[in-house]
Order: sequence, then structure tokens, then C-alpha cells
Amino acid sequence: MNRTSPSEVKAWCIGRGFHPNKTLGQNFLIDRNILTSLVDTIGAQAGEHVLEVGPGLGVMTEALLERGIRVTAIEKDPALAAWLRDSLLKEYPETFTLIEADALETDWATLLKQDFKAFASNLPYSVGTRILMDLICQPRAPERLVTLVQLEVAERFAAPPSTPERGTAAIWIQADYDVTLVRNVKPGCFWPPPEVTSAVVAMQRHTRSTLTEPGKQLLRALSKQLFTQRRKQLGTVLKKAPPPFNTARPSEAGIDPQRRAETLTLAEWEALVATLQPGN
Repeated sequence: MNRTSPSEVKAWCIGRGFHPNKTLGQNFLIDRNILTSLVDTIGAQAGEHVLEVGPGLGVMTEALLERGIRVTAIEKDPALAAWLRDSLLKEYPETFTLIEADALETDWATLLKQDFKAFASNLPYSVGTRILMDLICQPRAPERLVTLVQLEVAERFAAPPSTPERGTAAIWIQADYDVTLVRNVKPGCFWPPPEVTSAVVAMQRHTRSTLTEPGKQLLRALSKQLFTQRRKQLGTVLKKAPPPFNTARPSEAGIDPQRRAETLTLAEWEALVATLQPGN
């Protein structure tokens, strides 16, 4: 089957009585140009290992395998997993590994011991952010992440300080990754077409953070606490926050307590976290 042919994808679904599930984000990419852009953006070379979540019919999986890239894919839907077993697993038994499971229940710490070069996914809109957040919290998360997500979600990932889109997703991701919106993707590039525009997002690990792993965990917890009341001033929220967050000292970090969480730069977040750590 030509996985980027709308007619063949539709025929496959009809022939098997398969109805794409909106909740699972089963909108299959059928645009060859977008597919090529995705694979090029992933940037993996022959012999390198890529982790994919939600391969669906295997359009991106096949394109990666054709380039000699090893792929481990996690697929939840039994019908799609069976198709991948009968097609790609038979064709690429040495370089393709299929995990039939829910990515939300993945033991990331164990899986990531394989040291993947990159992560790639056409993430389900309903749970995509949670999957990505679970992944990036792992110390051994891949150095490059490339995803297809709803444009609105992509803008939240890349949001700079002092913008309405700035929230915990931006803080958590940008603490370790530089985020680039590569291109927008129209609904017609999928079948069935979603009701929203999508975007290809690339995230490349940087080494600018000064935080240790415990410090990063504090950063995530602190940002989550402060963004629960994002319209209130930092000083006000921290005074009423539970321990240890109520001991954070914005002034000591060089931050005006009257500012709001969305205005803080990553350097300021790290300085605020430092006031929570032992010895400060």
C-alpha cells in the first residue's frame, strides 16, 4: 500500500472495517512533501535508532526504515499494530521493533536505556502534550524530538516570556530544548482531516541549564504551582503556597515579587529555584 495515497488509505480502512478514532488522534498523514520534511527534520542517519509513538499505518515508520534507520515504535491500537506486524515487521525484521502498548503507560526509564538518537511522532492531540512531558522529564530523553501537533499546542511549546501562550509546557521543554516551529500543516494533509491546523515542531537539546536533575524536578514543581494562579503576582502566590514553595525568595533571585510567572526568563526560573535548594 502507498501510505501517502488518500485513495489507498481510504480503501485500506474500508476493506478492514476500520474507523479512525478521533480520541486516539488517528488522522493519517497522506502528504508526501510533509512526510519528507518530517523525516529530514528528524535528521537521523542510517544505523541510528529512532523512537516513534503512534505510528498508525506506518507512513513515517516506513520512510525512516527506507533510509536504513532503526525504529522502535509504540502503537496502542490492536488493528494498526497487526497491520504493522504483517507489513513493516516482515519487511524490516532486523531494524523495526514494534511495542504494542499505551504510550501513557510506558516505562520510559527502561525503554530509554536504548539511547535513542531521536524521538518522532504524529502525537494524538488529546494526550500528546502529556506524552511529551512524560518523555522530557527523563534524564535519558533523546537529544532531538520532532513532532506533529496542533498548531496551538506548538505555539505553547515555543512561547517566549511575556506572551499569553507561556505556561508550564514552555518552561519544562525550554529548560532542556531549543524549540523551532518548522512549518504549518493544513488539515487536508491528513485523512481524515482534523478540524485544526497542525505544525511540525523540532526540539534540540541544549546544555545551557545550570540545574542538576533534582533542580529540574524542583523547577517543574515550582512552575506548576505558580501557573495554577498565573494572573496573580509571584509574591502573592508564593506566600500562600505549600512548603517548600512558600520559602522561595524572588527578591533574593533578583526578581520583582510583583511580576507574574509568564514573564520570567529561564535564567530567572533557575535563580528562583536556587533559593529553594539547600544551602541557599
